Amino acid sequence: MSAIKKEVITVVTPDYWQQACAHLGKRDRVMKRLIPRFGDASLESRGDAFVTLARSIVGQQISVKAAQSVWNKFEALPRRVTPANVLKLKVDDMRAAGLSVRKIEYLVDLALHFDSGRIHVKQWQGMDDEAIIAELVAIRGIGRWTAEMFLMFHLLRPDVLPLDDVGLLKGISQNYFSGEPVSRSEAREVAQAWAPWRSVATWYMWRSLEPMPVAY
Repeated sequence: MSAIKKEVITVVTPDYWQQACAHLGKRDRVMKRLIPRFGDASLESRGDAFVTLARSIVGQQISVKAAQSVWNKFEALPRRVTPANVLKLKVDDMRAAGLSVRKIEYLVDLALHFDSGRIHVKQWQGMDDEAIIAELVAIRGIGRWTAEMFLMFHLLRPDVLPLDDVGLLKGISQNYFSGEPVSRSEAREVAQAWAPWRSVATWYMWRSLEPMPVAY
């Protein structure tokens, strides 16, 4: 039964996507060319807040393929991936799933923050982006980039610009600067035309490099 439960994922897509695409297509020549290539595909939010953050920790500094492999093994350990269940797992079992000692420490700290109520999950919808980022980076193993991915992929915030993201900088380099290296300030300048839909434009920058979207 537990295996069947894990496959039932509710996927939520942003209600603003078409509006954002229309805006970007008018404001930006690259977006006008890119957006039609990917049809109705869009950002997707799946799972819950804890699972999304746990997946981001598991995937740090390893390839997407390796991250998925480790996550599949880790996810199979508890009946369901919840803070309380993760806190009951044995370190040896988590190590056997392919997790480093440091990532195990991060996952336990994440579970403790959720389990103790130290973070205000139910209030996030009404909080601004920077307030949520400040709360998340207080958790071990979660830096600004991870917090920004969470804002985009879980909360579906429309105007996040993750300037520490290698894929975003590479996408801007290839699409706007003929492959020349791009600084954060140059990326910020390009992205001025994307506001208030910078999450959407970032997603299209990623798609221009890798047509298959990544799920968190």
